[in-house]
Amino acid sequence: MSIDDLRRFAVTRQGHSSTLAGAIERLGFIQADPIRSPARAQDLTLRHRVDDYRAGDLERNYATLAVEEDTFINYGFVTRSLHAAMHPRTGAGLPPTAANRRARSVLAFVRERGEVHPRDVEAEFAHGTVTNYWGGSSRATTALLEGMHYKGWLRVARREGGIRIYAVQRSGEVPADAASRRARLDALVDAVVGTYAPLPASSLSVVVRRLRYAVPQWRDELQAALDRARLRLSRAVAGGETWYWPADEIWDDGEPADEARLLAPFDPLVWDRQRFERFWGWAYRFEAYTPASKRERGYYALPLLWRDRVIGWGNVTMRGGHPHVSFGYVAGRAPRGRAFAIALEAELAGMRRFLAGDEPAPLGPVAASPQARQSTRGATSRRV
Repeated sequence: MSIDDLRRFAVTRQGHSSTLAGAIERLGFIQADPIRSPARAQDLTLRHRVDDYRAGDLERNYATLAVEEDTFINYGFVTRSLHAAMHPRTGAGLPPTAANRRARSVLAFVRERGEVHPRDVEAEFAHGTVTNYWGGSSRATTALLEGMHYKGWLRVARREGGIRIYAVQRSGEVPADAASRRARLDALVDAVVGTYAPLPASSLSVVVRRLRYAVPQWRDELQAALDRARLRLSRAVAGGETWYWPADEIWDDGEPADEARLLAPFDPLVWDRQRFERFWGWAYRFEAYTPASKRERGYYALPLLWRDRVIGWGNVTMRGGHPHVSFGYVAGRAPRGRAFAIALEAELAGMRRFLAGDEPAPLGPVAASPQARQSTRGATSRRV
């Protein structure tokens, strides 16, 4: 087995579902991001995996799906089965500014109302402000509700204009014994591997350690869960390292289709930056929080997959209500040949439908970015 084999496996195993519910079940976890450029990361991740998916479909259909907003290895959307395996988070404390007494008062208020907008809670309790993670000021109400959500007291019932609308969450029981706890941890490890496989050994360690956000109450048991996974998962050696994927997954060594895809920055094919460099030979970095003068590829550059190779990136911006796209290529130019040209035009047409909903909108001119005129092999970039 070679790195080329593993790369093809990573691409072909991503699969496709005719329904949104099916894609969510297959992925298990979809990382979320609030930036919309040209759409949110969760929508960009789903658009290649669901028939006729349109930007915002996940949020519009959320209340009817077996899915929960929650923290897994990052914040995003998880299946109900994953959510149940993580809760109750008995070791997760509330924010230090939010005493349990206040939280219980809010919980009673939410239970009485059924669903609440944060402004309703603020109007009722007037909690003031706190310093948030990014150093800015947030209403203490928001921090309290987010803490209660993380702890498992509340759930996101839906969104209204992008704002979380909360309802009371009903979590299951704490595992009765050590064997039940280990079974839950093993299921969580299998889920994260299922989303991001095949994973090199070093990345497997990273994603399992990140489960401390999913189950802070069991963080001391994650190393043992990792040790069990190394014995349980399918594995092979390639490029001098052991690689892992789900034990029950049939190896697919088929050839990737003649397709071009603009991938989300947090797509399962992109998320593991170490694996990305091993598979495709260049470094992709998310530069939205990088100063503009230091960006190499753009504010929200989308990796461009062609067959089983990520050959460059695209930046899609909205101008006058229409999407415009510019491309950069690692080799300095686009692949030659009619097959790529046809595939790229199909991808751009798909992006137009995805962004425009039912109303067709012309895709703006396709331009080469300044970086497209030179190879980026060997270039260094700031890790974000």
